[in-house]
Amino acid sequence: MKLAETVTFGGSGLDRAAHLRDDSAALAAARSDPDARAILFWRSKPLLTGESCHQLARLAMDHPILHLAGPLVLFAGLEAGQPRFVFDLSNWEPTDQELSSLGAFLDPSQQHHPSMPEDHLFCELRARMWELSSRDAEMAALARGLFAWHASHGFCTRCGEPTQSASAGWQRNCAACGSRHFPRTDPVVIMLITHQNKVLLGRSPGWPEGMYSLLAGFVEPGETIEAAVRREVFEEAGVTVGDVGYLASQPWPFPASLMLGCRGEATSQQITIDPVEIEDARWVTREEMAEVSAGNHPEIRPARKGAIAHFILHNWLADRLD
Repeated sequence: MKLAETVTFGGSGLDRAAHLRDDSAALAAARSDPDARAILFWRSKPLLTGESCHQLARLAMDHPILHLAGPLVLFAGLEAGQPRFVFDLSNWEPTDQELSSLGAFLDPSQQHHPSMPEDHLFCELRARMWELSSRDAEMAALARGLFAWHASHGFCTRCGEPTQSASAGWQRNCAACGSRHFPRTDPVVIMLITHQNKVLLGRSPGWPEGMYSLLAGFVEPGETIEAAVRREVFEEAGVTVGDVGYLASQPWPFPASLMLGCRGEATSQQITIDPVEIEDARWVTREEMAEVSAGNHPEIRPARKGAIAHFILHNWLADRLD
């Protein structure tokens, strides 16, 4: 395995068992399997357990809480041959619990359902992603991304009529016009742009104070990855880029992106930001980045653990990029 495949959400070889998704008899048998387990989400938050909530909880399929879940059930696949399903408890309304930070840039709150043990909590995935095992991270990303897709694709994009879940949650069908709809993944380039011993960082409006990251942007229709890197860097920072190469990718289910990590060599250093796109951009030396990584820089916070920006910057400092 290349170093690039060790990025958070980078995959664990989960058997997604796609051949079972349209086999109703096999799915029914899988749900009845005594080794089958349920993964539970509440408003995009997975149910985690363990010390510091670093493990994805797996519940028995006859657990009473599953009777309170919504009708949409996802088949995640087979874990060591054992079926895994995902349920959504978003219709639960917690009482006397912290809810004001729901939907915030980084939600620190945790919710506890009264039927669960004390160490079973619904937690923001971005706050725990780097602590999860590769298997737990893959299943959490899979489920969060699918639930987000279902929430935003309830109507047919061709005729406007309601669609229904199919293929164990991996498809939506329109009975009115016969269209079939599949989960969306939007490609996003994120760039390590360097010039000599400096790296280009930027920050978007509304980010927490001191938060900087690598520049990033969506790939446009009819555009290569390399062209998207050059265009985004020039649009956001006014910096021209020459050679471009691929580094690593990361599924990013917030809500449905595939981050394409690239490196590029700047052919200019002059920065002219687009204030609509970003709030600030700056060149940071390798020595400064070491201080940032150690948490000692006076103005820039370390990149968030688990994000591909942290992965790329950490390995750039260590000269370990593939």
